[in-house]
Amino acid sequence: MKRTILAATAVAAAAMAAQAHAGSVTVIGGGLAETCSKAALSGKSDRRLEDFCTDALDKEMLNSRDRAGTFVNRGVLRLRRADWSGANADFNAAVHAKPDMGEAYVNRGAVAVGQHKYAESLADLNKGLALGVEEPAKAYFNRALAYEGLDDAKSAYFDYQKALELSPDWAAPKAELARFHVERKEDAAH
Repeated sequence: MKRTILAATAVAAAAMAAQAHAGSVTVIGGGLAETCSKAALSGKSDRRLEDFCTDALDKEMLNSRDRAGTFVNRGVLRLRRADWSGANADFNAAVHAKPDMGEAYVNRGAVAVGQHKYAESLADLNKGLALGVEEPAKAYFNRALAYEGLDDAKSAYFDYQKALELSPDWAAPKAELARFHVERKEDAAH
């Protein structure tokens, strides 16, 4: 049997941008960097929360991981507000500070998805997944959005499924998968 995957409806590019999900980096040890981390983990996007991140970067002595993580976390806050250039600058700074931090690449890929640069997003999303991230379901979800933006319904479907497998209680991949219709067709040889 051969499976054919058909998207029930095309997702509007604006809707995809709104659905891109960012992954933050946990920074512990007290201080402004930890406050920044908690702000990013909270799901909020208030501009004043960015000030904690900026102050941490300007005033605290951070090791390379915490510095990169703080750039990622500030970028996440900016990404949630669709501040594409600010978020991208932060993710680039995180990559420069710690080139093996997967979250920096995955989030930079999310910026590209938000900007409807789907083909461009794939390299960063794939690299982030290869390096490893704390929340891989978000990376697979964002890659599914990119594939859908490239009219690759089959790859999108499998990445939405992977996101749901990794995070079974997450409603977003469930909702996206509900739009797909999967049908089985007999091989022509049978």
